[in-house]
Amino acid sequence: MLVPERGGISDTTDLTDADHARLWAESRLFGRGIMTAFAGDKLNVAALGNVTPQLHVHHIVRYRTDPAWPAPIWGKHPLQPYTDAGLAAVRDKVRKAAIAGLSFTNP
Repeated sequence: MLVPERGGISDTTDLTDADHARLWAESRLFGRGIMTAFAGDKLNVAALGNVTPQLHVHHIVRYRTDPAWPAPIWGKHPLQPYTDAGLAAVRDKVRKAAIAGLSFTNP
């Protein structure tokens, strides 16, 4: 998830042109990184903020084999919490993916 460091922003339309362009450029780089790290089939990107109004952009790596495919992940199946070790492993992959994504220079 990307959260622009701008207070009081609830929608992408609230961003300046420069901030809007930067958000989507960073989203693209981060998306490339996590798709590589998690070897996904499809990347879903959405700015859903009905419950949490601060603008944030979800990045969800999807697999054709996931139980909700091809439908959205929300509301299909009960949430399954990560174990502490599982969460640590995912966080490590995401951190590495974010760093790797920043190294992409080609469109």
